[in-house]
This record gives sequence, structure tokens and C-alpha cells, in this order.
Amino acid sequence: MSLNPQDISRIANLARLQLSSDESERMLAQINGFFAIVEKMRAVDTTGIEPLTHPVATVQDVALRLREDVATETNQREDNQRSAPAVERGLFLVPKVIE
Repeated sequence: MSLNPQDISRIANLARLQLSSDESERMLAQINGFFAIVEKMRAVDTTGIEPLTHPVATVQDVALRLREDVATETNQREDNQRSAPAVERGLFLVPKVIE
């Protein structure tokens, strides 16, 4: 995939950017360079390769320090909603802002 100058102009317009012709050419080269890198990465056969848990895992053993997924806070919904101007069935009520 590669972009052309019209694509850069359209993207700049959507992003509300005003680019000079030199900036447009530079952006075109940079973005197409990025796409070239992505295409090279896609060409690599990764069949049978396990995803890494950490980038450093390729050069040394890494022990991940993961904690148990346990709820440590008690349910304080009623306490938190006590100061709300309007609550119904445990939900905050707010004015309608979109019609």
C-alpha cells in the first residue's frame, strides 16, 4: 500500500492541517516509508511462533509479577450516591443533553 499526494491532501484536510507543498512531500515520503516497514514485517513467516510475554524475554528469563485478580474494596455504591442530586435503582440520573 502506498499513498499519493491527493491522499496526503485529504488526510491533512480531515485533520484540519494546512501543509505547504514541501511538508506534504515530506509527509508522503514518511508515511509511505512507514507502510514499507509494515509490509516487510507482514512478509515474515511467524507460523508456530509464540507471542512474547515481555520484549526482554528473548534474551533472559522474565518472571512477571502479576497479582491475583481479587476484589479488595467493598461495595460502597450507596455511600457514593448519597450526595447525588438524583438516583434511581442504583444509577445516577442526569439531564438529557442530546435530543
